[in-house]
Amino acid sequence: MSLAAREYQAVQRATAPDPVLQHAELVRRIAHHLAARLPASVEVDDLIQAGMIGLIEASRSYDAEQGASFETYASIRIRGAMIDEIRRGDWVPRSVHRRAREAAAAIREIEQATGRAASAQEVAARLEMPLADYMRLLEDASRGYVLSLDSHVEDHGEAEPAMESGFATPHEVAVRGEFGRELGAAIGHLPEREKLVLSLYYEQELNLKEIGAVLGVSESRVCQLHGQAVVRLRGRLTAFELADTGIANDD
Repeated sequence: MSLAAREYQAVQRATAPDPVLQHAELVRRIAHHLAARLPASVEVDDLIQAGMIGLIEASRSYDAEQGASFETYASIRIRGAMIDEIRRGDWVPRSVHRRAREAAAAIREIEQATGRAASAQEVAARLEMPLADYMRLLEDASRGYVLSLDSHVEDHGEAEPAMESGFATPHEVAVRGEFGRELGAAIGHLPEREKLVLSLYYEQELNLKEIGAVLGVSESRVCQLHGQAVVRLRGRLTAFELADTGIANDD
């Protein structure tokens, strides 16, 4: 490359807009969107701070030759940084994680024995706890599961490290595809109301209060239905360990 060409490129880099400053609003937009689906204990400012770190990392590692636009690539890195921050905070006590695992095991045993969806009353009886306590457990577990399905599809099975650029390796794509198929089949066999809650929450991206308004029930009841759905899925998806969603390995 000639000296003139190198000087031209240097000037272009110097005058190009700073991608971090240019996309700061993207960080705030993602943070507020994510916070609307999380417990009030999660501070938006903490998400924004984590997201800015993700944006800086994206600006350093972005490779236009990979085919994705910078905004698309940065959005993935920003959201990933926020989710990592949420997981580090882990607002759910370990006792809830343990009891959620026990509930998933109870559901699996009941459904294998009966060939139908286990009712809340049956699970509570199997766990030898009052029904009211089990419903509270579902609410508590739901708070730990708020990112479980979409996050798990995104990053499940990283037996091989992700490429430094942040784009998925062929192995990761294959594992995610396999999990997605298993998950889709399991969701298809959920009771209708639980299936609807998951659809409104993960696909339509409504928060729990909005879902309650759609279904004509309280936010607390929606939380219970969400928790029951994901605990049920965890009991059925025995081929995939959901440890990285904040449920396991907390004894």
